[in-house]
Amino acid sequence: MNPLIPPITILNLTLGTTITLIASHWLLIWIGLEINTMAIIPLMIHQHHPRATEATTKYFLTQATASATLLFAGVINAWLTGQWNITEISSPISATFISIALALKIGLAPLHFWLPEVLQGLDLLTGLILSTWQKLAPFVILLQLHHLLNPTLLLSMGLLSILIGGWGGINQTQLRKILAYSSIAHIGWMVVILHYSPDLTLLALIIYIMMTSSLFLMFHTNNTTKINSMAISSTKSPLLTTTAMLTLLSLGGLPPLTGFMPKWLILQEMTKQHLPILATIMALATLLSLFFYIRLSYSITLTMSPNPTTSSSSWRTKTTQPTLIMSLTIPLSLLMLPLTPLTLSLVA
Repeated sequence: MNPLIPPITILNLTLGTTITLIASHWLLIWIGLEINTMAIIPLMIHQHHPRATEATTKYFLTQATASATLLFAGVINAWLTGQWNITEISSPISATFISIALALKIGLAPLHFWLPEVLQGLDLLTGLILSTWQKLAPFVILLQLHHLLNPTLLLSMGLLSILIGGWGGINQTQLRKILAYSSIAHIGWMVVILHYSPDLTLLALIIYIMMTSSLFLMFHTNNTTKINSMAISSTKSPLLTTTAMLTLLSLGGLPPLTGFMPKWLILQEMTKQHLPILATIMALATLLSLFFYIRLSYSITLTMSPNPTTSSSSWRTKTTQPTLIMSLTIPLSLLMLPLTPLTLSLVA
């Protein structure tokens, strides 16, 4: 790959997200989302592998469908109201189409089918961008429209995402697919509370991005893509192995780690909104996700590789150092729970 392509791609990703962030016109928002989609395509396909080509094609077709649906919803709204402003939505049809388009963009169930397959075909760094940065622009739109969208539809899709994210990840052996189903489950938590408390949605998104970034970077450092290859990571780097285990448990929402914070606050808010049954179902569904997080923690800390000592191992020939981003995100992913009041005040 030409060395100029990565910085140009990152610049275009930033440009597309910034346009979506500051725009209030439907056409500008659509342009920002399209720039975001097209910018990541070179990073996805640069491996020149059939699986990468397949993942890129699936991603492009899915995102093009979502963008066309979003533009169609904007046109219908402009036809009915005479306004292209994003906050001038009076038609339930437009609001429904917008919800469907954004759900397809971020991989929200039942429109999640593309995310595990696409993420499996990418390298870990590109998968990191897809799982974190690419979700910012759609969530910016959702946060602006939270009071205009159908709360019943959001609750239904969010709860379904939590259930599918838990069930789907149980039987997986590929780390990228497990992280994809983890993403689906966490997005469900964000969408469920979106109508009632968008601040909590933003808080959950920020914490999810920190924890997922830490995990992707640690797996990239250890060159790990399968559960079986996690067994030798303790030999490569004992410190990273310990922090990876703690980050996995934080993603599962175990106290006293950071991942407990958004789940605790969301369940508390759901109870205040007189939805205790839904909050109970969400808490029980989280046990499904917690199962495969603990399974990964067990594999990475309490098992050893069955290979004989004469076989070649990657840790014998390759050494990598933790990056600056990873050294910043790991402490935040593990130690932010005592700072919950300060974090809430900053988000609000």
